[in-house]
Amino acid sequence: MRLGIFGAGAWGTALAIAFARDHEVRLWGRETHQQRDMQRQRCNARYLPGAEFPPALIIETEFEAAADGADLFLVVTPLAGLRATARALRQIDPAVPLLWACKGIDAENCQLPHEIVADEVAESTPRGVLTGPSFAAEVARNQPTAITIASPRAEEALAWSQELHQARLRIYANDDVVGAEVGGAVKNVMAIAAGISDGLGFGLNARAALITRGLAEMARLGVALGGKPETLMGLAGMGDLVLTCTGDLSRNRKVGLALATGQALPAILADLGHVAEGVSTAQAVDTLARRRGVDMPITSAVAAVLRGEVSPDSAVEALLARDPKAE
Repeated sequence: MRLGIFGAGAWGTALAIAFARDHEVRLWGRETHQQRDMQRQRCNARYLPGAEFPPALIIETEFEAAADGADLFLVVTPLAGLRATARALRQIDPAVPLLWACKGIDAENCQLPHEIVADEVAESTPRGVLTGPSFAAEVARNQPTAITIASPRAEEALAWSQELHQARLRIYANDDVVGAEVGGAVKNVMAIAAGISDGLGFGLNARAALITRGLAEMARLGVALGGKPETLMGLAGMGDLVLTCTGDLSRNRKVGLALATGQALPAILADLGHVAEGVSTAQAVDTLARRRGVDMPITSAVAAVLRGEVSPDSAVEALLARDPKAE
């Protein structure tokens, strides 16, 4: 199979390395000078240092060249780039199946990724989301990982999962796109909350409580939007939540840790050097939850901290002061 992968950040590069072990992969990124550096160095020194490219991974500087002859398109840009990339791919070949690995909810109109794609590609185009608990550095090093492909057509998800499945990159099929996407979005918000809690020194008990109640928030929103509870209890939900809230490689957790020390958000994001989707997603999730009447107090607290309305410690104290109720 020939794959065209669009988005050469850490995650796009890691997936390109992984899939190039068994397939021909062409990887495109929007920064031409960065692509040329990758061609010359045969690694992504900026976003994924130390991970060498396999021979079957071709780095392209031209968008059309990455798409040419592809059997499958995979978009791994930040969420903000999904719409334009999907639109460009539709113009090249609307018949090629389209997967995306973007996580989040659009901050402007509160759309999930599949809704953005639906605006831009033909209804007949096979499509799905690739998501689940995965740090780019570990996937690039071929460490065991399990993720999910969700498509509205179960047979397509199964076919893609079988084609892309590897011994150390296990891919499971699912037909619940909404649940998979909600899990991938909300977990980043909860990782910021976990980072704040850990940064304030509240301990492991507090982290466990936050993850558990965060899973409840995730499930409530997912079901309200039409997702399945079992999806939120699987890899795309609970699995991704646990990893992102506890793993030191988590960008969103790092944002929370820095916020707890009193650093300003712009400085935190500048130092991070990568996109932390939870920052913009928190506001969108909070807005969407309020519209749907879904109770998400942790999400609301994180959104308020990111807007600068309350301090991290005040937000945590407010959560602790909530009236007790049945679980």
